[in-house]
Amino acid sequence: MARGTRFAQQLYHVLLDLVLPPRCVVCGRVETWLCRTCAQKLPLADRPVCPRCGDAWEGPGVCDRCRTMPLHLASISSAFVYEDAVRDAIHALKYRGGQGVARPLAERMAEAWQVHHLAADLLVPVPLHIDREAQRGYNQSQLLARELAIQIGLPLAELLLYRVRATASQTRLSPRERWSNVKDAFACATATDLTGLRVTLVDDVATTGATLDACAVALLARGARTVNAFTLAHAV
Repeated sequence: MARGTRFAQQLYHVLLDLVLPPRCVVCGRVETWLCRTCAQKLPLADRPVCPRCGDAWEGPGVCDRCRTMPLHLASISSAFVYEDAVRDAIHALKYRGGQGVARPLAERMAEAWQVHHLAADLLVPVPLHIDREAQRGYNQSQLLARELAIQIGLPLAELLLYRVRATASQTRLSPRERWSNVKDAFACATATDLTGLRVTLVDDVATTGATLDACAVALLARGARTVNAFTLAHAV
């Protein structure tokens, strides 16, 4: 059933592209949601942030939230701020079948990886539930992680982490509801041993950090030394 749904979704996007061909979200060039030239012009995030959760923060040390309720994650870093053309490109990737956006954006993520001086032993994409992935036809975080792994030369464990239950979309939930929604929603594949490894989660957007932190709990339970997160964008 999932395979048939995925095929139908892919066919739908192909037919939609024939009727309404993709246009670069920046310059309007036809046949691509984001051309490489425009991708290279997107400004990397350079605002002051909390070194733990990645939220905008100008004070010394970690932000107030991280002082009182620290994440299981060691840190969340992001290549861009979720606004303007970056938001439009992510929307095309997630909701309009724009899989081709993943490569040029991941190339910029690799640039940001170096700027932030990040390090890891293993990359792990944040998984979608099998039903949601079938509806979309792919997992956008997995696409970004594949391209990023190639760019920075790190191993990728695509099937290590999975969702044990379907969760409601986080989009319309309050911060408190987001944390409750994803609690205990993730697990690692049987016999997974991450002892001593520095694992970095890869996702499209960090908002409250609830989903990323729930993933970190599952990875730390399997012995990971540290779990960081690196996302394409961070909410404003």
